[in-house]
Amino acid sequence: MILPLTATYRLQLHAEFTFADAIEHLDHYAALGVSHLYLSPIQTAQAGSNHGYDWVPPPEVSPSLGGIEGLRALRAATTARGIGLIVDIVPNHTGIEDPRQNPWWWDVLRLGASSEYATYFDIDWSQDNGAEGKIALPVLGSADDLDALEIDADGSEPELAFYEHRFPLAPGTYDPAHPKPATAVHEEQSYRLVPWNMGVIGYRRFFSVNGLAGLRQEDPAVYDATHTLVRHLIAEDLTDGIRVDHPDGLADPAGYLARLRADIGPDRVLLIEKILARSEPLDPSLPVDGTTGYEVLRAVGAVLVDPDGEEPLGDLHQRYTGDRGDHLWVEATERQLKMSILAETFPAERARLRRAIEATAGGADIPAADDLDVAIGAVVAGLGVYRSDYPILSGTLETLLDTEKKRLPALTQSFDLIASAVASDAESRARLAQVCGAVTAKSVEDCLFYRTARLVSLQEVGGSPGVFADSLDDFHSFNADRAAAWPRAMTSLSTHDTKRSEDVRARIGFLSQIPERWTELVDRSQARNPAPAGVTGLFLRQNLFGVWPVDGVLTQGLRSRVHDYATKAIREGGVGTTWTDVDEAFESAVHAWLDRIFDGPCADDLTELIHDTRDHLESDSVVQKALALLAPGIPDVYQGTEWFDDSLVDPDNRRPVDYAQSVDHPKVAVVRTALHLRRRRPEVFVAGDYHPVSATGPAAGHVVAFGRGEPGAGVSVIVAGCRWTARLDDNDWEHTTLELPAGTWRELLTGTDFTGSVATARLGTSVAILERAEE
Repeated sequence: MILPLTATYRLQLHAEFTFADAIEHLDHYAALGVSHLYLSPIQTAQAGSNHGYDWVPPPEVSPSLGGIEGLRALRAATTARGIGLIVDIVPNHTGIEDPRQNPWWWDVLRLGASSEYATYFDIDWSQDNGAEGKIALPVLGSADDLDALEIDADGSEPELAFYEHRFPLAPGTYDPAHPKPATAVHEEQSYRLVPWNMGVIGYRRFFSVNGLAGLRQEDPAVYDATHTLVRHLIAEDLTDGIRVDHPDGLADPAGYLARLRADIGPDRVLLIEKILARSEPLDPSLPVDGTTGYEVLRAVGAVLVDPDGEEPLGDLHQRYTGDRGDHLWVEATERQLKMSILAETFPAERARLRRAIEATAGGADIPAADDLDVAIGAVVAGLGVYRSDYPILSGTLETLLDTEKKRLPALTQSFDLIASAVASDAESRARLAQVCGAVTAKSVEDCLFYRTARLVSLQEVGGSPGVFADSLDDFHSFNADRAAAWPRAMTSLSTHDTKRSEDVRARIGFLSQIPERWTELVDRSQARNPAPAGVTGLFLRQNLFGVWPVDGVLTQGLRSRVHDYATKAIREGGVGTTWTDVDEAFESAVHAWLDRIFDGPCADDLTELIHDTRDHLESDSVVQKALALLAPGIPDVYQGTEWFDDSLVDPDNRRPVDYAQSVDHPKVAVVRTALHLRRRRPEVFVAGDYHPVSATGPAAGHVVAFGRGEPGAGVSVIVAGCRWTARLDDNDWEHTTLELPAGTWRELLTGTDFTGSVATARLGTSVAILERAEE
C-alpha cells in the first residue's frame, strides 16, 4: 500500500547509521509528524563511502546498511507507525575510484571494447582521443611515473600496480614464466594511464570527479541492468517513491524518466534533483512530481533578506575586493569562469563535443578547431541553465546563437555548425547539454559561490547571489505558480549538498538587517588581524558569524570543522590556492589568521554580536522553517534540522545527529505543529490553493503571510511570520494588524483563539500558525 505523502525526513545512511539505527529513532520521526523517511542511496557503495553516490554493481541493497532483510525490517517498522519510505537512486554514474570494487568497470578495463559491459559506460574509443583509442585513466602525477609501474602477482590474478592503485591485465599479456617490464605490459592493455593534468580522460565523468564514471542510460540494456533493484523494490512494495540524483547528466533525461515512471507506476512519487535557474520553469512534460526543492530554498531565504542592506554591504564588498558583488559583476564573472573552466577542467569533454559536431558537417567546410572551441565556450558560458534541450526552453539556444553571432561575427560559421548539429544530431545535442551542466556546476556552485561575499547566504545551490532580496510579490507569485503546477514537488531548506545549513544561512542573511554594525566589526577585525586576501576575509567572517556559538565557547571540534571548511572554501574559490595547485604559504596564512580570530579580541566581538542579536537570529530561523514547511510542496526535514543546526558544507553536514537533544525547542515546536497539521489536512496542503495574505499598518512590510485552503474553498490555514526584526519599531508592530476571515482561528503554537482584526503583536511569537476552528 502506498502511503499518502505529506512530509519527509531525510536520512544519511552509512555503515555507522544503518536501517537498524533508523528503526531505533522511529518514535522521534513519528512524533515530528513526517509521513515518509527519505533515504540516501541504499545500494552497495565503494568501501568507506559515507554518502552512497559512488554505488557499485551489481545493484543490490548494501550489506553494510543491513541488506535486503534490514530494509524489509525498516519497511515493516515504518508501516506499523504509518510512515512510508522514499529511496534515492543514482542513474548517471557509478563508483570506480577503486576499480577492483566495480566488476563492470574492471571487466571493461580488462577486455576493452570486447567486454560485455563496454557499452554500459560513456567511453571515448576514438583514435584521436589523446590515448590512441585506449581508455585514458588520469591517475599519474607525471609521465615519468610510468617508471613506478609494477606487476602485483600476490593475488589470484596478476595486476598492474601503481602505488596503491590496481588495474587488471588482459588475457595473455603477462606470463609469470616469461615476465616483461611493467611498462611493456601496460602498453598492451585497453587502457592507458596518463598524467592527471594532461587534459585527457577516456570516459564521461560526474562533473569533474574522476572516480565516478558516467553510464549510458539511453541504452535500454544499460537501463535494465542498472534498475533491477528498483524493480525489486517496487515488486516487493518496499518503497513509496523514488528520488533521482542528477538526471541532467544523462543523454536523454526525459526518455529515462519516462521509462522509470513506467517501472514505478503512476501513484508512487517521482522527484528529480534538477537545479533550476531563477527564472527557469521545470518542464511540465516530464513524468515527475517535481524537483527536490533548491528553488524553494532560494525563494524562502530571499524574502527574509532586508533590501536596505544591499547598498552598505555592497560598499563594504567594494572596499575589500574592488567590486560590489552585484548582478553585473556576478554575470560577468560567471561567464568568464565558465569559459576558463571549460578549457582547463573539461578539455577532453569539449574535444569530444567538437568531434561530434564536426562529424555532422558531411562534405561541408569545417571551421578551424580553435574557432569551434571558442564558439562552444561562448555557448556554454551564455546559456544560463544546466541544459537547454527541454521543450519548455525551446528557442533558448537559438536566441543565444543569434546574439553570439552579432557579438563575434568572425565565428558565424562555427555558430551555424553548432546550430545545425544540435538540431539534427542526437549525440551533439546530448553532449552539449552534458558539458553545459558539468561546467555550470563547477564554475558557479563550486567556484563563483566561494569567491564573492556580499551576502554569502545567497550563494547556495540554485541560488542567485546577484539578486539581493525578493519582494513579497515575488514570493507570493513563486508560491502560487508552484501550488498550481507542482503541488507534490519537494520543499527543502537543507540537504546533503547545501553549502551551509538553513540556520547558518538564516544567521548570515540577518546581516542584511545590521549592515552598519557588521561593517564596524569587519573593519575593526581587519585592523587588528588583516586577512590574507580581501574576499577571503569577508567570506570566512560571514561563515564564522553563521556558526559562532551563543556562549562564545570554542570547542576543539568547532575549530577543526572551521579549519576544514576554510581549506575547502579557498581551494574551491581559487583565490590564493586551488585543489590542483596548492599554495601552502597562502593556506597556512589563512589558518593562522583564523586561529588569531579564535584566540584574540575578534572572538569577543563576535560573541557580543551573537549575544545582542540572539533573539533576532532565532526568530529568522524559526520563521524560515515555518514558511518552508507550510508553503506549496512536500517539505523535507534534513536530519537534525528540527533543532538549530550549525553545519557547513559536506562532509560537515553528514555528522551524526544528536537525537538526545531536548524536544522542548522552538524549532521542534514549529516542525511538529506544521507537520502534524499537514497530516491532518492533506486536502489543504498537498493539493490545496495558495492565498497571499497582507497585513495593514505601519509595519505591514515586516509581515510575510499566506493562507492555504482546499481547492476553491477559501482559506482554512494561515501562517504569518515576522521579518527584519532588527529594525522593527515596537509601536509600529502594535499598530499593525492581520484581518482574519470570518470565524474563530486557533493559533496552534500557543493554543490562543482569535477573531476578526488582530494586532500582530498579540500573536505572541515571531511566527503564527492559525487554523480555522470547526464551528
